[in-house]
Amino acid sequence: MGILEDMSTLLQQGRAPKVKELVTQALEEGISPKDILEEGLLSGMSVIGEKFKNNEVFVPEVLIAARAMNAGVEILKPYLVSAGVETKGTAVIGTVKGDLHDIGKNLVKMMLEGKGLNVIDLGVDVSPETFVEKAKEYNADIICCSALLTTTMTEMKNVVDKACAEGIRDKVKIMIGGAPVTQSFCDSIGADYYTPDAATASEVALKICTG
Repeated sequence: MGILEDMSTLLQQGRAPKVKELVTQALEEGISPKDILEEGLLSGMSVIGEKFKNNEVFVPEVLIAARAMNAGVEILKPYLVSAGVETKGTAVIGTVKGDLHDIGKNLVKMMLEGKGLNVIDLGVDVSPETFVEKAKEYNADIICCSALLTTTMTEMKNVVDKACAEGIRDKVKIMIGGAPVTQSFCDSIGADYYTPDAATASEVALKICTG
């Protein structure tokens, strides 16, 4: 399966045009869309995730690798759909109301996509109502809330409360993260998971969806 290994390596280097070429070539060679996704694209992204966690690569490398992955996935998408390959789960993600920081959120989004999850990005300054509404609309497994300010992280409790009020709390896990957020804060507001970094967030999310 040399072509998939090459794809994984080129993805790690962030070489989007080459990745697209190899995806097309692999399809022409009759390799299944699922194998291309898992052994070519996602395996490359998971190496990057691991390296990021160990501080061997940094945000810029993750961003270009994710861009290369998305370029490959774009070509693959129609084939995955027709082959009936299901995503592993769905997460809605956003930065909480009053907070306009999005770098951490974007990283988590890429890492989640790198694990094969379908991610609905709600952007920044997202109200509890929107989080819950979108979680219902997309039948999400997880709501991911990000906050970078001590003044906005209290909004996370409102998301938990809103999910309870709307009767979806037993159907959806709530993950929180961001610089001021801690495990004890997570416990105090009744959220399910706190993760310190994007790579860990993606591992936990995958467990939630495939557990």
